[in-house]
Amino acid sequence: MKVSTRQLEANLRKGLAALYAVHGPEALLALEAADRIREAARKAGATEREVFFAEPGVDWNRLGASGANLSLFASRRLVEVRVPTGKPGTEGAKAIAALCARLPEDATTLVLLPELDWQQQKSAWFGALESAGVLVEARAVTRDELPDWLAERLARQGQKASVETLEWLADRVEGNLLAAKQEVEKLALLLPAGEVTLAAIRESVTDVSRFERDTLIDAIHARDSARIVRVVESLEAEGEPAPLLLWTLTEELRLMMALAANQRPRRFLQPERMSALQKTARAHDAASFDRELLRAHRIDRMIKGVEPGDPWREMVDLSLGLAATPLALCA
Repeated sequence: MKVSTRQLEANLRKGLAALYAVHGPEALLALEAADRIREAARKAGATEREVFFAEPGVDWNRLGASGANLSLFASRRLVEVRVPTGKPGTEGAKAIAALCARLPEDATTLVLLPELDWQQQKSAWFGALESAGVLVEARAVTRDELPDWLAERLARQGQKASVETLEWLADRVEGNLLAAKQEVEKLALLLPAGEVTLAAIRESVTDVSRFERDTLIDAIHARDSARIVRVVESLEAEGEPAPLLLWTLTEELRLMMALAANQRPRRFLQPERMSALQKTARAHDAASFDRELLRAHRIDRMIKGVEPGDPWREMVDLSLGLAATPLALCA
């Protein structure tokens, strides 16, 4: 069974499963999910906890032995298997599959994994985890989902806010979920229960937004001009290397040009990513592609000091140009 971190609470209320595997890119949500599973196991009588850490050179036979051993001091126990790399190797894969085939009757097993790529999720050992228990995905909270996520967190502490206030708060904490959690908890200390107004929240919340290059790519394909400008400015302030950002944008341009010419991309693309690229590519023609390619060439020369100009200002224009936004087309 597969559930999201938001669905986990309801799943746990139905009863404790024999095995849970938590994976995904959002570390905070993964940590919280693991804590909820541990708490549910404690309530079910698991007073003993065993941790198997899959570090390099580990003896995977210990995992099988741990699963086979009965507890001498508790009626139930929690067995944690931590695979921080997400790559158990040949021996580890066999050990995990064997554990799933014969789960200990006196234990709840919790497997902790990082974000896994599509190949790892197609592996036999990961399939064994899915067949034996509950897969909990700690996926990243997108910008569109962030206001609802914040509203849920506020509701837990007896507070609520308008859509306008939630959007304002989301802009200040985007890309930094741990800081978002801390800011919401700070509001519980500074403001009373009930409605949290925008005027009150402005005095309490720090701008802790943090962006990555992928956020800019998402904004480009969403054709969100205001967000594009804000993300590029934030990346500059955070010290993002200009050559690396230019490479990212140029690679996106080349992918769109290839798709527009009905050429197969040189690397595998997830269906959602392919769809976004194709949609944005359809907003371009040969002339606009040439214009953005020339702009990227000029930015490269600016970064190298060969041509005068502000490469970061031009990076904003290039991003808007890739998005084929009305603002860029009128420039």
